[in-house]
Amino acid sequence: MKYCFTFFLLLFFSVMFSQEDAWVYFKDKPSSQSFLDKPSDMLTQRSLARRTAQNIALDIADVPVEKSYISQIKSSTGITVLAKSKWLNALHIRGTQTNVSVLKSLSFVDKIVFTNKTLNTGKKVNQNSTVQTKNKLKTTIDYAYGNSANQIQMLNGQALHKQNYTGSGKIIAVLDAGFPGVNTAQPFQNLQTNNRILGGYDFVNRNTNFYTGDDHGTLVLSTMGGYKENSLVGTAPDASYYLFITENDASENPIEESLWVEAAEIADSLGVDIITTSLGYFEFDKAGESHTYSDMNGSTTFISRGAEIAFNKGMIILASAGNEGRTPEPHIGAPADAVSVLAIGSVTAAKVKSDFSSIGPSFDNRVKPDIMAQGSATTVSDASGNIGTADGTSFSCPVMAGMVACLWQAFPTKTNKEIRQMILESSDRYTAPNFNYGYGIPNFGANLGINDFVINSTFSVFPNPAKTVISFSFPEENYSASVAIFSVLGQKVIEKQITNQNPFLSVETLNSGLYFYTFDADGLHKTGKIIKQ
Repeated sequence: MKYCFTFFLLLFFSVMFSQEDAWVYFKDKPSSQSFLDKPSDMLTQRSLARRTAQNIALDIADVPVEKSYISQIKSSTGITVLAKSKWLNALHIRGTQTNVSVLKSLSFVDKIVFTNKTLNTGKKVNQNSTVQTKNKLKTTIDYAYGNSANQIQMLNGQALHKQNYTGSGKIIAVLDAGFPGVNTAQPFQNLQTNNRILGGYDFVNRNTNFYTGDDHGTLVLSTMGGYKENSLVGTAPDASYYLFITENDASENPIEESLWVEAAEIADSLGVDIITTSLGYFEFDKAGESHTYSDMNGSTTFISRGAEIAFNKGMIILASAGNEGRTPEPHIGAPADAVSVLAIGSVTAAKVKSDFSSIGPSFDNRVKPDIMAQGSATTVSDASGNIGTADGTSFSCPVMAGMVACLWQAFPTKTNKEIRQMILESSDRYTAPNFNYGYGIPNFGANLGINDFVINSTFSVFPNPAKTVISFSFPEENYSASVAIFSVLGQKVIEKQITNQNPFLSVETLNSGLYFYTFDADGLHKTGKIIKQ
């Protein structure tokens, strides 16, 4: 009996004093007219100019959350304010269930929504057992793309680059988990030297040191802004960037959705053109907080609602579709489910869907992912400046975002809606989309009247040098090929048949050094050197 009493006492204290997250929504914004009368108090001139150019009117969503409301919530017993959103007129708070619930009595509070869904409905919520893995006179330019050639040429991006459309004048906000090395590594020197890193912020730790955290954001940025001749050229090397940390890599918590929306609002106010985010939310650490597939309808999750508003403010939003294609719950996460967000899936170098790439449709049966780019063996730079490859829709997304910047530079008077539609209509499955590829792979050169996909008429071997695996890219009409690797003494050490669907050859067993390859397919014979690191 004594043990039972102790158990129930512990259970009582656990319920009474455990900390819960919630969103508190407000009924109004009493000071709205004074802000709308003086918009420069809310938004920079560049942000206002973007709206004017796209005929987007200011509205109450642009007005900051009422300061007196924030003060009263902060001063309430046991409440900590973690984030705020003017677009959704809400605060993300933390406190005991009792202390949070008391806030409902405040006259200006519209509603309280706990992140733990069981506290809102009183019903048990089914938990998913899978985990979300988380311009001047035009001149012709020939970039030495090196190993990054395939991911650019697949999108016919070199057609824009050769016309000097390299993202200049466009601003991209990257919302990610950290950016260490961006201020020191050689592939980012082009950005630093030309003052193309405009600033940033660490929303997780609430400080201005954004060259820290997990290097995932560094890898992501390198696919757009990285530049190392003959090794890596980003898809938008001359764009400018804001770097925002919104993801805490150590945990999965709904606060990250709120931080993302807060960062998106700042990006809007700064006049950003494009937001790219290689983040997705579905499963959280705490029981009751995770999303379900039914939430992937574009209007349920906090982050997706924020992302849709961001698009309505004139920006283009891109999000990774997710890496859950192999799991029992293979569908896209949030904010990729938002209606206007371009959800980017992943394909291999041979344009075949990566098996890990999350699929559609959205829960309300819309086409998702929207479009595809190379996310398997994408060439990236790490925080030390080492050039390598990485897999994930985390990389197909920024590869695409950089090309969007280049296209918008080429068509500066187009609205975000028009640019988005141009991209979809140029895609190779536009007339027959599906839930694996969406509308397919865009042809960015087509919008300039340049329709030759270089990748269909060229041959490449990458990465080279290589550590473990090399990939052969060859014309689509050649569906299979015989590859042989020879030592410097002429000894055949590897021989294998490869296909467009599986163009990879393992060199892991080889010693470091120089080797030669022969490549034979129907009507195509190639030889060359390979360096094994």
